[in-house]
Amino acid sequence: MGRSLAQVLRDDLGFTGTKVACGEGHCGACTVQLDGVPTLSCITLVHTVGDREVTTIEGLRDHRLIHAFVRTDAVQCGFCTPGQVVSAAALVAANPSPSKDEIQHAMSGNLCRCGTYPKIEEAIRTWQD
Repeated sequence: MGRSLAQVLRDDLGFTGTKVACGEGHCGACTVQLDGVPTLSCITLVHTVGDREVTTIEGLRDHRLIHAFVRTDAVQCGFCTPGQVVSAAALVAANPSPSKDEIQHAMSGNLCRCGTYPKIEEAIRTWQD
């Protein structure tokens, strides 16, 4: 059986910002970008990645979304935040000013057990402020 991208990122490469919660691709905590597309790393076998560019939360440390999430208090416990930011970064790269519906659609694969969805939406709406 192959190893997941999340396992290799965390265990072999030390990129522990990528979280694993459900391990089944249901929650989005493990979201990374493959060539700019949000991807669930817990169910992506590492051998399928090939030469695609992998972006983790560590690669987004200087993105303005990080400040927006902190400013709007969209972090709560923080466990889902890396996956949320990675998905949001892909969204604003494609559409810098998304509507509420576009935000909700793009972020629908990322669950937050603390329920900070309104604050996450605010962070995405105001990330350029």
